[in-house]
Amino acid sequence: MVCTANRCRSPMAEALLRRRLEERSVPARVSSAGFLASGWPAMEYAIATMADDGFDLTGHLSRTIRPQMVAESDLVVAMSRQHVVELLLLSPDRWSRVFQLRDLVRRAERVGQRSGTEPIDAWLAAVGANRSKSAVLAGSLADDIADPAGRDRDVYDSTKRILDDLLTRLAGLLG
Repeated sequence: MVCTANRCRSPMAEALLRRRLEERSVPARVSSAGFLASGWPAMEYAIATMADDGFDLTGHLSRTIRPQMVAESDLVVAMSRQHVVELLLLSPDRWSRVFQLRDLVRRAERVGQRSGTEPIDAWLAAVGANRSKSAVLAGSLADDIADPAGRDRDVYDSTKRILDDLLTRLAGLLG
C-alpha cells in the first residue's frame, strides 16, 4: 500500500487489507510505504479513527518506498494516479503489478475472483488487460483517495470507510 507520506492512507489501508485477507484465510504479507522521509509516526487522527475499529497504529513508523520493495511485491496498490506515475518512474518494469486502488477494484470486479490455484501474476494480467500507461497519465483524478492530512477527524473517518469498502471488495476478489 503506497501513499505520499505513509502516515495516513497507506498505514490505514495496510491494517484494513491485512484484516480482510486474514478473515478470508488468504495468505499474504501486507505492508505500506510512502515517498517522503522514513521514521514518522502515523497521524493522530489516523491512529484515533482506526482505534475505533480495534486497529492499533501507535507503533507505525513511516517507510520510504524503494525500487527493491516494488520489485519484491506481487502487487503494489497506490492511493492516487500521481503515486502510480511515481512508482512507475521508480520501477518501470513493474507496470503489470502497480495499480491505483479504485482502478484495481473496478478492473478486478470485471474479471472476477481469483481462484485459489491461479497465480497472482496471471490474475493481474487479466485485471490489467487493455490498460495503458498513457491512459493512466491522462486519467481522471476522480479515482484518487484524497489525502486527509491536515483535515478534521471526520475526513479521516470518511477515508477509513472508503478504504474499508474498497479493500473488503479487493480481499474478496483475491481469494
